[in-house]
Amino acid sequence: MTDMTPIDMTSIDMTPIDMANLPVQHPRDPGSPAGARARFFNSGNAFNIKLPAVPARVFTDEAARALAPDAPTGFVPCDQAGAMACPFPATTPLMLARYAAIAAGERLACDLAATGSIWFVIAGTGETKAGGETLRWGPGDVMLLPGGAVAHAAESRAVLWSVSNEPQLAHDASRPPSIPVAAVHYPAAEIERQLAVIAAAGTNAATSGLALIFSSDGLEASRNILPTLTLSLNTLPPGTDQRAHRHNSAAVTLVVAGESCFSTVDGARCDWTLWATLVTPPGAPHSHHNDGGDRARFLIVQDGGLHYHARTMGFAFLT
Repeated sequence: MTDMTPIDMTSIDMTPIDMANLPVQHPRDPGSPAGARARFFNSGNAFNIKLPAVPARVFTDEAARALAPDAPTGFVPCDQAGAMACPFPATTPLMLARYAAIAAGERLACDLAATGSIWFVIAGTGETKAGGETLRWGPGDVMLLPGGAVAHAAESRAVLWSVSNEPQLAHDASRPPSIPVAAVHYPAAEIERQLAVIAAAGTNAATSGLALIFSSDGLEASRNILPTLTLSLNTLPPGTDQRAHRHNSAAVTLVVAGESCFSTVDGARCDWTLWATLVTPPGAPHSHHNDGGDRARFLIVQDGGLHYHARTMGFAFLT
């Protein structure tokens, strides 16, 4: 017998579901395994995805651990993957910085799933084998190395600082290029000569500080050190500031020289410590300040090549 009791329609919420609140949609009748993998979102729940922000941070403990006289041979990563909800080690979403400590007479080998890696020699002497070449290095040298197998051997106790695009390739499940990046060596003496060249040249209102930009014969046209990464050695005279500015690339900075120096990032003061690593989040207003009596130097790696290529760098002075 059919129940003919009328339904009280006023007790039923007839408000349409906002599409922003819809869960992921699955196909109703997939005809194949490939069809069953389909997922559907909409313009209300798939745009403006909210991800954890890139934290502004100064890595000082990591530098101290690597520079300790009794530090064992190995890597000390500047990893904040947990804060960014990244499933792989990362300093910023697309870059990973690390310190490498190598005891005298010992060897440190690695196999980096990266397009390439940038290395700065903080202390010590030795040689590196990568891409079928051998590079001999000392304090103040910069090296660009191809992705893949790299082996460092220290003659005297050494500490190196490195940044790679491993997180970029991990995010895309990519492999290093089949034609590797060629190794490039930038000796400290040549870096000093190049700094003297630009110091003797004039500047204009649009010049962003006094910085040396590193590139190679293969990337001369783009002025980058890697297709997605840029590298610069910035300097700041005593008693001066670098104008507040912003850009859409994240920046990973190594403090090379300078006392009584600091940066402001999103309004917060970040005091410098020699050999510390500073993270500037993408888009964050920031400036650099030298209240000391000596010229400051700081080595900056950005995922700028990616943004230059995408036309999204968005560099702007704020004052």
